[in-house]
Amino acid sequence: MKFYKADILDRDALNDIFDKETIESCIHFAGLKAVGESVVKLWEYYENNIAGTLTLIDVMRKHNVKNIIFSSSATVYGDPAQIPITEECPKGQCTNPYGWTKSMLEQVLTDIQKADPEWNVMLLRYFNPIGANPNGIPNNLMPYITQVAVGKLKELGVFGNDYDTPDGTGVRDYIHVVDLAKGHVKALKKIEENPGLAIYNLGTGKGYSVLDIVKNFEAATGVKIPYVIKPRRAGDIATCYCDASKAEKELGWKAENGIREMCEDSWRWQSNNPQGYEE
Repeated sequence: MKFYKADILDRDALNDIFDKETIESCIHFAGLKAVGESVVKLWEYYENNIAGTLTLIDVMRKHNVKNIIFSSSATVYGDPAQIPITEECPKGQCTNPYGWTKSMLEQVLTDIQKADPEWNVMLLRYFNPIGANPNGIPNNLMPYITQVAVGKLKELGVFGNDYDTPDGTGVRDYIHVVDLAKGHVKALKKIEENPGLAIYNLGTGKGYSVLDIVKNFEAATGVKIPYVIKPRRAGDIATCYCDASKAEKELGWKAENGIREMCEDSWRWQSNNPQGYEE
């Protein structure tokens, strides 16, 4: 595969890539993606995620590339009106700037498809991917756990234990990154059918609390994870897990890995790469 290192905000660089290559479909992953960080760095999130995507879409349409698979998020549901969350669940008041950027971009892409039906737009709403965290300070739960396990961090910070959940900690739908990748392969197949606008949840349909993940990790690896309870984090909600049956029915996709495999694979990667990947 050919790789170009470029910034999504760099219109000239994108034009150059689209000029050189014959592109049929675009899978758009390029975005800042940490809920907590977005509350502090909201300008950076709005500029990168929204302005960058608008630049990409403009370059695509000028090169007559009208198939896009967008990396969206369960955060567009806000504090969800129903659990488990189906695609018919109304989009809510997002609780953080990251979620708003995804919600706004879904609207932009929906409007583009309405204005020009030749576009095929697939909105894939990820729940909580688990996989390798190459470098730096982690922004997600599992990389924190694995870095505690490998000795890089002293302890895990658990943000809030007073939510309305079985053990008071936040409940999320965690999905193995390999299952997520397979979902995109299925989406590429589906886009060949010219589906117009399509929306799919990508998750396991099971909710696990923070402490559930800690216990499962300890059971899967034999490594004890010390943790400390901290105040709630801005922008977080209590419970978020999905109904992924639409993706199974229409894409032929279903998550295959359970929480045990996610813990084992995350630990295997971290223990083999204790300092992350080198630059």
